[in-house]
Amino acid sequence: MNTGMALPASGAAGPDPGELCRLAEAAAHEAGELLLRGLVGGALAISTKSSARDLVTDLDRASEALIVRRLLAARPDDGVLAEETGEQPGPSGLRWIVDPLDGTGNYLRGTPMYAVSVAAEWWGEPVLGVVYDPSRRETFTAVRGSGAYLNGTPLSVSRRTALGEALLGTGFSRDPRIRTEQATTLGRLVNLVQDIRHSGSAALDLCWVAAGRLDVYYEADLRQWDRAAGELIAAEAGARVCGPHGGPATDDLVLAGPPALVEDLRAVLAHDETRTAS
Repeated sequence: MNTGMALPASGAAGPDPGELCRLAEAAAHEAGELLLRGLVGGALAISTKSSARDLVTDLDRASEALIVRRLLAARPDDGVLAEETGEQPGPSGLRWIVDPLDGTGNYLRGTPMYAVSVAAEWWGEPVLGVVYDPSRRETFTAVRGSGAYLNGTPLSVSRRTALGEALLGTGFSRDPRIRTEQATTLGRLVNLVQDIRHSGSAALDLCWVAAGRLDVYYEADLRQWDRAAGELIAAEAGARVCGPHGGPATDDLVLAGPPALVEDLRAVLAHDETRTAS
């Protein structure tokens, strides 16, 4: 993996991206092994957050604590944005973005579609992403400007250009109102694409776009920790990653895939948005 790129200028020399990636990988792997042990370790303590569908376990919290502890032990001046504990500012200019268990619902049921996601920003610019799938022992990595990799092998997005031939990935909001709108949109899309998949892990969906396992993907109502690492991995594999109006992806909507497919999908979603608004 080429890690010789320079990080964005900030008036000070940036940290070495290779070292950052190795640190993120080590933390993600250790957290992933913790999650695997948790599956055979007995009953989990489960609670809810924003809604009855928004689950959190003691393993989410333990995984996050482990990752943050490892990152800050090596780089104590960094900031952290983590799903369970929120924002922890730091003066270094580098901020880690951590999802300790993306796909909690799958994890609780023993469905092997969950991941640990660790990304880093240097003065607000995304510079690396690591997504570890412990069930498959698959590590997706990207350093900005250096490509995307799966266990060290370069990745490239699908070459399909026709929406009618595309395998589409998506996910669903925990908000009942948004879920209803999403169901309406899916009713239109189901006859415009080859087929649709819902994995339950946005991080893995974005990585699977990078690997060509999904042709194109969209999802609404995500959070930065859900998407930060996966977005960079997809982009470095050649995907266009954007938001509803073609600009940067947002929490409101993320699209990722080959440019032609993303543009066609964005047109369909924009049409549905216009119909809903009227």
